[in-house]
Amino acid sequence: MKRVIFAGTCLVLVVGFVLAANSYRTSRAEDLSFMAREDASRFVRPHSPTLGSDAAKVYIVKFTDPACETCANFAPYMHQALEAFPGRVKVVIRYAPFHQGSHDVVRVLEAARMQNKFWETLEVLYRRQRSWTKNHQVMLDQVWQFLPEAGVDVERARIDMKDPRITALIEQDLADARTLGVRKTPGFFVNGKPLEPFGAQPLAALIKAEVAANYPE
Repeated sequence: MKRVIFAGTCLVLVVGFVLAANSYRTSRAEDLSFMAREDASRFVRPHSPTLGSDAAKVYIVKFTDPACETCANFAPYMHQALEAFPGRVKVVIRYAPFHQGSHDVVRVLEAARMQNKFWETLEVLYRRQRSWTKNHQVMLDQVWQFLPEAGVDVERARIDMKDPRITALIEQDLADARTLGVRKTPGFFVNGKPLEPFGAQPLAALIKAEVAANYPE
């Protein structure tokens, strides 16, 4: 009898936990959806790098850390979405440099953007990531050797990365990440809806659903 009662209690607790978790995810999604309507700047700032049409109705916001292996692994999915839904999807990059030393790599990226080489540099950094990171820490001195692959003037980038405006935009992105509950990277939002559960297939499904909702056949 005690075992039956114990098993029943455990079942109630598990069911309660699942229901609470689902309720939390639903509530959070609704809150973020409202925030996307009322305060879209939390998701997209004027300084945010973007890819895709300005007329697109579906925004994929990615909070990323250039030293994050999962961020690198998910980068191709952004290009796949742009190719699958031309003119309907826009990718927005936000910074969440949580790894030690990642702030400096973001500075390098922004310096490359001043040379109109942002996307090329991001692609190179992702591809060469294992060469300039070790134990989740950045080895900045190893980054410079790869920048010419993206067509970046390294000496100019060393100077431009010290621009105080870069510090301001990093701080803004981190503040928005905190507001939106981003605690690890990559953090995805599609039209303000968080990617929950996390994964490549859920991301593809969320993008497809938002495209269908905003572009009914």
